[in-house]
Formats: sequence, structure tokens, C-alpha cells
Amino acid sequence: MLNRMVKRLISVGPLVFVWPDGTASRFGQPPADRAPFDIVIRYRDWVTPWKVVLYPELYFGEGYVEGGLVFERGTLAEFFDLWVRNVRARGKPPGWIMRLRTAAMRRWQQANNKRSAQRNVAHHYDLSDILYRQFLDKDRQYSCAYFPRQGLSIEDAQLAKKRHIAAKLLLKPGQSVLDIGCGWGGTALHLARTAHVRVTGITLSQEQLAVARSRAEEAGLSDRVRFELCDYRDVKGTFDRIVSVGMFEHVGQPNYDEFFRHIRTLLTPDGVALLHSIGRSDVPGLTNPWIRKYIFPGGYVPALSEVLPSVERSGLYATDIEILRLHYAETLALWRKRFMEKQALVQQIYDERFCRMWDFYLSASEAAFRYNHQMVFQLQLSRSLTSVPLTRDYMFEAERQAETTDR
Repeated sequence: MLNRMVKRLISVGPLVFVWPDGTASRFGQPPADRAPFDIVIRYRDWVTPWKVVLYPELYFGEGYVEGGLVFERGTLAEFFDLWVRNVRARGKPPGWIMRLRTAAMRRWQQANNKRSAQRNVAHHYDLSDILYRQFLDKDRQYSCAYFPRQGLSIEDAQLAKKRHIAAKLLLKPGQSVLDIGCGWGGTALHLARTAHVRVTGITLSQEQLAVARSRAEEAGLSDRVRFELCDYRDVKGTFDRIVSVGMFEHVGQPNYDEFFRHIRTLLTPDGVALLHSIGRSDVPGLTNPWIRKYIFPGGYVPALSEVLPSVERSGLYATDIEILRLHYAETLALWRKRFMEKQALVQQIYDERFCRMWDFYLSASEAAFRYNHQMVFQLQLSRSLTSVPLTRDYMFEAERQAETTDR
């Protein structure tokens, strides 16, 4: 059954499955325009391929993590490159029964009330800070970097991302800024240091909160930056600027109306907000079941067609929308390279299984952004049509000036 399923999907290979009895199946022909990857996957037991047939989106990843299948030749990243290219050409793989079941449970999976939001955040972001230090940049930016030029290091690309966001926020000294989902505090500290603003950062992660507060103290910015353990729904007061980077993916589609209404309530009348989020460049879909189970429970990547109606109903204006194509693919490639270089150290903190899980997560995510309709959008919002200039020239001027002053 697995042979027939893969044979229908794979036209460009070669991909080889070696079965537990030593026999092998070969799929696809070498591509004419590039060197073949020649990927060989060995199944160590008969249970794993049966599970992959029944639910490939979940059980292929589980098989790799648990050791039921191993790569004898080629890498996981090369496999995803091959697989996604073929699937996009041929259509989605089988598993329609499970996809229908998941669709029916979609609103329940994305409910993300305050209790589940705290639990879901802890699952991923309360992992050891030592882990994240191994593959992130020095500022611990755990979101899509920005590559205005090819060949940038992860350090320079993340700095360029912070400049890009700051330019869109139109910051002025003394303004109050709310950072929703502040992570380890890097963006908040950068804005406070370079734009001389006051920043309140909120997170649901105990680990991130402790690190962010420590960093503010070390940087001598505690008088201008404070970090709180707080759900965005519980924030009070008003702010001149609001920024949220890499947090919206955890809000859940049923909560979009409430999210944007609250943003509007928190903004001053001439305030500006900047939302940086992963998105889909095609129609609304479903969260991959393996990612949902092992990496981001409660997470969902929206299409803009799901986001903008909620913006319109909130009374906010969308004053600028930018789509970052392939920037996250490049970011993930750099992260994975660093992660694999430090795999031995990570294995000392956790174990070999954990390393395989994160290898799968980073490799699959890169393929999704490179080939499979994943992108990042930056959505600038305001309560007034006159809060931002009429053209985008101000962004580029601010970024050029920042390049010479904020290092």
C-alpha cells in the first residue's frame, strides 16, 4: 500500500525504501536539471510503514523521531526538498479521512483560551534557555529574519528585521510601546535603546520572562523596559505603539476578532501597531498534525483572508501590508545548520530522540516556507488614516539612518 501511494506521488527522485526483510523499492527518476539526492530510507519494523499509510502527515515524523525509520543515505532536509517538490506537482497525499476529521475539530483545536494558551506556550518556550542559545542569534530572535541582501549572517539579518520593524512603527522619543509576545526581550530592548522609548513586554513563558528581566537589568534599561507575565487579553491602559512579532500564530482563528478589538482599545487615537506573523499564501488550511502534537500545540498559520475581515470589523485601518517571501526559509536553514553543529551539546541537555524531533521540525519548516505556500506578513495598523505618511519612503530612510547609528 505504501509502495502504491509513494509511486503515485514521486516522479522525480530517486527515492529508495529498504524494508525490514532487506528488499527495496525505488521511486522516481533522477532530475534532468540538478544532481540527484539519492535518498535511501530504511524501515526497521513493519508497524511504521503501516502507520505511515494510514496517516502520513503524523506518523512519518513519529517514525523518524522514534527510530522506526532511518536515513541510510541523504538527509532529512534533502528528503523534504524532494517530497514537497513532487507533492506540489501531483497534489496532496492520501489521508483525506483524517483531514476531514481534523477540519471538523478545527475550532476546538484553536480555542486558545487563557488556560490553554499558557499551557501551549510552556510546551515550547519553557524549554531550556541553553537550547535556544545554541542556534539563535545573540539577541535570541526566534522569528523570521529579514534579508535585504543575500549572504547576510543570522546576526545581521535579525538586526535588519528589528530595524525594519522599528521603521514601520514611526517611533519618537518618550513614546510608550507594548510588545505582545516579547520572547527573550530582544526587540523591546532594541527599541528602548535605539529609539529612546518606554516598552512594556508581555509573555506567557516563565523561562522567557526570567531571561528578559535579567537582560534588561544587565543592559541598564530597567527604567525604560519592563517585562510581565501577562495574557494580551488582560493588558490595560493605552500605548502609542504596539508591536507583536511571532505571537499571532498562537492566537487561534476563533479569537481574531477579540484580538484586533483589543489592539484598537489599547492604541492611542494616533497610535500605530505592527503585527509580524507567519501566514499562508494560499487558501485557509490546517495545522500539520505532527507540528501540532510535538512542537506548537494550539498553533495555527492563517491566510490573510482570515485575518483582514477581523481587522475591518475592529475599526482599525490596514495602512501597510508586506509579504516576506522565502525570508523564513533562509532563516530556518541557518538555524538548522547551527543546531546540527551543536547537536552533541543539545543531546546532553535532552536526548537523541529530542534532537531528531527538532531536526524534523526545522527541516520540515524550511521546506514549507521554500516550496509549500508558507510566508510571513507584516501588517501595519492604525486608528487614524493620517497616523502614517502617505508613501513608504519613510521606512527606507529610517532603515538607512539606523544602519549607521544603532550598532
